Amino acid sequence: MNRIITIGREFGSGGRELGRRLAENLKIAYYDREIVEELGKRTELAEDYIERVDESRPLPLPPITTCRTFGIPYNYVMEERLSVYTQESNIIREMAEKSDCVIVGRCADYVLHDWNPYRIFVYADMPSRIARCRRKGMDAATLTDREIQQKIVSVDKKRARYYQFYTDNTWGDKRNYHLCINTGGEDIKRLAAALACFIK
Repeated sequence: MNRIITIGREFGSGGRELGRRLAENLKIAYYDREIVEELGKRTELAEDYIERVDESRPLPLPPITTCRTFGIPYNYVMEERLSVYTQESNIIREMAEKSDCVIVGRCADYVLHDWNPYRIFVYADMPSRIARCRRKGMDAATLTDREIQQKIVSVDKKRARYYQFYTDNTWGDKRNYHLCINTGGEDIKRLAAALACFIK
């Protein structure tokens, strides 16, 4: 069985960069947007739509009392979102079967639980996350610190709801990971090199 490393991360914590640099240090495959791109190739769904679905839990069905007169409506939105999750999960398993790899996000730690992946969660203090968002661009130049913080909190809430819906586990709970890494004030490149030595 291949060596698999999964990374969950708070928005603005640098988890994506850490994952990419870790894969480079270990000389193994790295998957993040590649999963979305592959799903886009296999379906007629646009990549930006897949990205939005990735961090939105399926909408619940309406209360049963709503449907007594007209019958139970088919929830196309929920079915499509569940379908996206299922197809992404299949792609994640296919990628994990190919070789050793680092996979960022998309509940990969849960999808691959039978593979016993090395599960990492990346977090940071809010000032560090705001500063990183500004360095990375992301339209931050036109936003105040408070507005950036609101976006960070909003994205994290979506990720937490998505993770909880599909895994029935708590996103960011230290008990779900082998290692939790605080990137606040740290150089990601140096952290990735140190982490690679640790994992080897």
